[in-house]
Amino acid sequence: MKYQPYNYPSLTKSYKGLYPFKICTTSFIYPDHYIPNVKMLGPHLDEIELLLFESQGTDALPSSTVITELCRLAGEFDLSYNVHLPTDISITDRDPARQQHAVETMMRVMELVRPLDASALILHVPFSEKSYDEPIAANWRDRVYKNLENILSAVENNNIIAVETLDYPLDLLEDIIVDLDLAICLDLGHLMLYDYDVLEVFNKYCFKASVLHLHGVENDRDHMTLDRLSDKLAATVLRVLKRFTGVVSLEVFSFENLYSSLQFLERHWGEEINMRDFRLMSDS
Repeated sequence: MKYQPYNYPSLTKSYKGLYPFKICTTSFIYPDHYIPNVKMLGPHLDEIELLLFESQGTDALPSSTVITELCRLAGEFDLSYNVHLPTDISITDRDPARQQHAVETMMRVMELVRPLDASALILHVPFSEKSYDEPIAANWRDRVYKNLENILSAVENNNIIAVETLDYPLDLLEDIIVDLDLAICLDLGHLMLYDYDVLEVFNKYCFKASVLHLHGVENDRDHMTLDRLSDKLAATVLRVLKRFTGVVSLEVFSFENLYSSLQFLERHWGEEINMRDFRLMSDS
């Protein structure tokens, strides 16, 4: 079914069920609201990452009416959602009042999106301390643990919360993630941007990873088309994707970057004969 309700460029084919993982992208592909984006993307992809980055202001979050329509569209397009929780607040803030506000806001947002039956709720856990040394890191972990326990009181299954990899080593949160039975959102773009060994991190944490964020990186910039990846990074990404069966969100924010990323992925996915070359390239 070709769906063209808006004057925007459209994907020309369906990618539903094409890969062992669910292929997904963000709700910010077109310069419009959630519903137009979902109507344009829903016929072509398995899942949409609903970006609820901002929590402040009257119109920052979708209304209950919008949520109801998103539920209807999920049925119409055989579509699922994951939800990126707000990033303008932090459960690790040093100020107790701001911490509490962040926790209460996260819980309110989770209640708002509950009807969507999201596959994951993506959570940023920022680290803004001066060093990773103890007891600084220990104090930070205490705040994280306490506030995550509060947040988890609002969900039925703890592993719907997927903690996203940011700029610090995920090892800092490993014990908390395991103890609280959380999931992980491995942002491959962030790992590449901050020079982590993508394959090493994936090998260590894949058992907890429910979502991968995937985007191109070049010249210290991320969230670009996959065409911007070097051959070596592209080879590493393909090695990861060949072993993953969760949700892969192409975390880009324009139609051009989405279209070229889908073309890139489709073009290289079929190159089974060249996977040996990719392995050699990645190991070099």
